[in-house]
Amino acid sequence: MDLNRLERIDEYRWQIPVDGPMNVPGVIFGDQEQILQMDDKVYEQLRNVTLLPGLVGPVYAMPDAHWGYGFPIGGVAAFDAEADGVVSAGGVGFDISCGVRTLHTKLTTAQLEPVKSELADALYADIPVGVGSEGAIRLSNAQMDAMLCGGARWAVEQGYGVSEDLDRTEERGCIADAKPEAVSDRAKKRQRREMGTLGSGNHYLEIQRVAEVFDVAIAAAYGLTADDIVVSIHCGSRGLGHQIGTDYLREMALAAGEFGLELPDRELACAPILSTLGQRYLGAMRAGMNCALANRQIITHLTRQAFERLLPDARLTMLYDVSHNICKVERHVIEGEEKELYVHRKGATRAFGPGSPDLEPGLRSVGQPVLIGGSMGTGSYVLAGTVESETAALSSACHGAGRSMSRRQARRQFHGRQIVDGLADRGIVIRSPSSRGVAEEAPLAYKDVNRVVDIAERAHLSRKVARLEPVVCIKG
Repeated sequence: MDLNRLERIDEYRWQIPVDGPMNVPGVIFGDQEQILQMDDKVYEQLRNVTLLPGLVGPVYAMPDAHWGYGFPIGGVAAFDAEADGVVSAGGVGFDISCGVRTLHTKLTTAQLEPVKSELADALYADIPVGVGSEGAIRLSNAQMDAMLCGGARWAVEQGYGVSEDLDRTEERGCIADAKPEAVSDRAKKRQRREMGTLGSGNHYLEIQRVAEVFDVAIAAAYGLTADDIVVSIHCGSRGLGHQIGTDYLREMALAAGEFGLELPDRELACAPILSTLGQRYLGAMRAGMNCALANRQIITHLTRQAFERLLPDARLTMLYDVSHNICKVERHVIEGEEKELYVHRKGATRAFGPGSPDLEPGLRSVGQPVLIGGSMGTGSYVLAGTVESETAALSSACHGAGRSMSRRQARRQFHGRQIVDGLADRGIVIRSPSSRGVAEEAPLAYKDVNRVVDIAERAHLSRKVARLEPVVCIKG
């Protein structure tokens, strides 16, 4: 990225200054070296977002930002419905409510090691993975609508988990105001047999070891100590979410002229929040969010069953579940005034700090767990939201390492079998149906997650709590 087009705010923040038709500035988080390595498309896409109407405050690109569809991955923007704000399907993305759920196991590395490979086989057998993967659950029309309204709460009511799981799930596992009737029959058909499945791409189920603790007090509040074994599940709304995105991007693009919207990029297709189309999309998107929450809840149940067969002393309880492809109605203080905003986070996660009323009492004193997924060969992080993140970026943080090369480039450079063998030499067990998929997700296809997290902390977006190392990875 060309630094001459940016104004340096401080060591970790760079601004796209307002000029011409821009409504607000853009802010990119990163140190100088990382900004230089970022794709110019991040600059172009973030600047395009600033042209949309009804924006409040700057638009942001997180330290893991890279080129995406419409918004850059790692993009954050807030709109005011009362100021002609819009909702953008491109600002949410196709994998609606893709997110990470992390579970305690009450196990240590020594307890896991004797059955590590057998457990990997059991999880791989029990949890369908890969493109178009289908599970044993088949939903009727009525069950589909109930799931789209109820999310993880519906899943628990069906026997997939316990009510305590909901206490540590964003929105207690259910997003209000979902509208199943706004979801197309085609989207529902795609999801009919995909509940409890991981899918493909960068989705995974990983058994991880707590390798390092940075903040002992917060780690204790989260129930983490060194050498603990945890499980992280990264997936979203599968075919249903993708179809919702496809359906509404097309409809929004065709309707732009009716709303007097001049789109800087067709991929930023949007509609006024208060329009009938905007409200239909929000209802459908919330249904997609509930689908993702229910999906992660069912996978949690399947994971528990696999652990129970091989490690009956394990106790899989929730650390947290948070999404990173969403538009949420939140209240934020802007220039001293609290406002209700529609916050788009695409490849970014909320990071509410201590004292937030949106957090359950057990977390309110330390802040929200922020779950950062790395690549299958590097590591992941548990961070904590900060008070400063509210003014820094609308209480938002990065969601992962961020890609440093496209999937096509990764396939040209890496071979799946070599990656699996190399990780095995390091004691990391990989199970995947696709050698091509493993190559696309090669560790070196991603940015350095350690550096991304360091910048997130130094920019006061979140605070480091613990680093997790992969032990077993089930990959789509």
